[in-house]
Amino acid sequence: MRYNTKTNLIRQSRFFLSIHFFGKSAMHRVGIAGSASNSVRPRKEKRFTYVLSDTDDTKHCAGVNCLAVLKPSKPDNSSYLFTGSRDGTLKRWALTDEDATCSATFESHVDWVNDAVLVGGNTLVSCSSDTTVKTWDSFSNGTCTRTFRQHTDYVTSLAAAEKNSNIVASGGLGGEVFIWDLEAALAPLTKSSEAADEDRPGGTNGSGSLLPVTSLRTISSNNNITLQTNAPHGYVPIAAKGHKESVYALAMNDTGTLLVSGGTEKAVRVWDSRSGSKMMKLRGHTDNIRALLLDSTGRFCLSGSSDSMIRLWDLGQQRCVHSYAVHTDSVWALASTPTFSHVYSGGRDLSLYLTDLSTRESILLCTKEHPIQQLAMHDDGIWVATTDSSVHRWPAEAQNPQKVFHRGGSFLAGNLSFSRARASLEGSTPVPVYKEPIFSIKGIPGIMQFEIMNNRRHVLTKDNAGCVKLWEITRGVVIQDYGQVSFEKKKEELFEMVSIPAWFTIDSRLGNLSVHLDTPQCFSAEMYSVDLNITEKAEDDKVNLARETLKGLLAPWLSKKKHKFGPQSLANGEVPPVRDRDRDRDVSSRSITLSKVEVDGNSENDSSVYPPFDFSTVSPPSIITEGSQNGPWRKKITEMDSTEDEKDLPWWVLDCVLHNRLPPREHTKCSFYLQPYEGSTAQTVTQGKLSAPRILRIHKVVNYVVEKLVLDKPMESLAIDGAFATGDGSFRSGMIKPWQKLKPSIEILCNNQVLTPDMSLATVHSWSIHEEPRVKILVKELSSIKEIAEEDDVRKPPHCLVVSITTTLSHMPTKNRTSIMVLVCNLQLTTNINCKPL
Repeated sequence: MRYNTKTNLIRQSRFFLSIHFFGKSAMHRVGIAGSASNSVRPRKEKRFTYVLSDTDDTKHCAGVNCLAVLKPSKPDNSSYLFTGSRDGTLKRWALTDEDATCSATFESHVDWVNDAVLVGGNTLVSCSSDTTVKTWDSFSNGTCTRTFRQHTDYVTSLAAAEKNSNIVASGGLGGEVFIWDLEAALAPLTKSSEAADEDRPGGTNGSGSLLPVTSLRTISSNNNITLQTNAPHGYVPIAAKGHKESVYALAMNDTGTLLVSGGTEKAVRVWDSRSGSKMMKLRGHTDNIRALLLDSTGRFCLSGSSDSMIRLWDLGQQRCVHSYAVHTDSVWALASTPTFSHVYSGGRDLSLYLTDLSTRESILLCTKEHPIQQLAMHDDGIWVATTDSSVHRWPAEAQNPQKVFHRGGSFLAGNLSFSRARASLEGSTPVPVYKEPIFSIKGIPGIMQFEIMNNRRHVLTKDNAGCVKLWEITRGVVIQDYGQVSFEKKKEELFEMVSIPAWFTIDSRLGNLSVHLDTPQCFSAEMYSVDLNITEKAEDDKVNLARETLKGLLAPWLSKKKHKFGPQSLANGEVPPVRDRDRDRDVSSRSITLSKVEVDGNSENDSSVYPPFDFSTVSPPSIITEGSQNGPWRKKITEMDSTEDEKDLPWWVLDCVLHNRLPPREHTKCSFYLQPYEGSTAQTVTQGKLSAPRILRIHKVVNYVVEKLVLDKPMESLAIDGAFATGDGSFRSGMIKPWQKLKPSIEILCNNQVLTPDMSLATVHSWSIHEEPRVKILVKELSSIKEIAEEDDVRKPPHCLVVSITTTLSHMPTKNRTSIMVLVCNLQLTTNINCKPL
């Protein structure tokens, strides 16, 4: 083919664009020595977690671990049922004859609620796997009055004295048993001359803020119990020392003078609760003790064990007087009639039995679909809590239990555990007396499976009912409910070939999604505003997902703060004054990290919340976090009333939402060289290393190839994400010119697959790694005719440009480096402009 003599000859040259993605280098805190001998272990920053709620947060979404019934003080008053769940909340239910209404949610624990007891009618005490014991105003809207952090491990059990409303005992996995005098523990405290140690194991209020403390060493109450404390500040409970292993069960007599405990030691320990001294140890069980009961006088004790046996102990004789082989598996829950003549028992075998302690006659009341966790008597009925999120009330005939035996179907409980198991194997399984409960308090299915989508904004979940849903975690809402479909098929259907850095982690331990943010990793993900459909920003503006999510979560709190202190004070970084010792305590740790920060230039201190980060106020998420003082706390975002201390939030969160500062981020760009292809006689087109953001789109790489290799326009006129940067890191910006919009038709391929224009460099890097040392390059010519530009004196000849990207691993300097090759071949160009040689 011949062209006008003013044009250049046809040139065929090959080039490759090698894009190197470097692995992370070792990171050191500023001011910390590199030598092992003088190095200081970096402090792990506090985590920020938010828990997403379904549309109906008046119901539990995980198994119910504990029950407490508050009977009316007057005949015309309502009864109340308190339930504690593995979702970390307690709920108060107003009961009628045929219905139950959730009247309050108590939310402050950050892990499973394991047990709860009512003392004095007005105080609810709960314990949790978060190692705390909390007290609540039982008739409030969920007010936590005090938090005690004496335990060092999960707190599993509580016991209260029915006739002494001030004595409560707590036990946990650390082998610790504490006896609390609530009157002394909750008494108004006198502020000492010296401020209390912030890290003490004493009390805090519900939000995690410090309460005034006392310097008294002796605390007395009306219970005729004098508590000698070891610490100069705060209340310290009596410690019942002796357990070497975990404690699972506690029980106390009516007057609060006797306490029994049991756990993995397979023995029942008896304590004098007034002094914490051990009185006796009762052996007989062959496995963990999971449930205990004391009669009102404290003479008889019932124990249920994982060996499937129920034992009756005479504490006066210090021996076991009866054994009952009723269950075929672990016994987890016990409840007795008021006279202690009959016992109701449930456990891992899904069955609820009633047993006459004197005649040994036993009958199966009902069977469940889930293991029974706890029982609570209520008039002639019994409440049953299981590992399911629903609670059921069954007939019990507690006032006259013999009526149940008249129905027939009872059996005689054996003395040995294998006798009941053998009877079950021989087919003599009893028939339950009741088929349906009186009524139920329904829960919602908890999340049992989840998958984080590649776009790092959507999470696919499957609940216990088999329903599959798609969540948008940056708004905390379900955007699609697929019903009962295959989780794996739906996951494959929603697959996207995109690559966004992992900026959060998730778990479903509480029955719903808990999203965890850790600095600085959470600030690693960015997206273009156009991909988030944010019309308020330019389409090429980068949006940091974690920053905008934090702004959305704390928007109600910030709004109340601005109303209280004024918007200008917050914009200037002014916050309510804190004690000097607080500031001094934190300045050393913060000065290290704040010596190097990034300020988000796109945000311009903008506190507005964009639609993709606008969280619902109808079913708002809860925040779980920990500041520089005390322990973690939990609260709904709509319940944050601006009275929270700034120290209750991690400093890096405040820096982000108040001061617009982000921690330093590394490797947000990738570097590459443009060189002639091997064997070509063409000269190098560019000198030095080029760099571009990892989120750069392939269509902008195409623009660059067209600009530099085809039209040979100057770099200054090309706008690519604020530009490709030269090796010194400087940015070049410019407007897209008309000639750039009309360019040759280019296809970019990777491993024989065409890359879409909206694919990012990070995506190409993530999806182009193979085990083979080299990947075959396939070149495909396009037959379409495109115009190069609409400039004067420019001819419009046919031309064809094919670009293929592949991965080569043979030239990798390290295992964390990937080379992506762009091959430009069969470039045929005819034009009247002066084209430099390729």
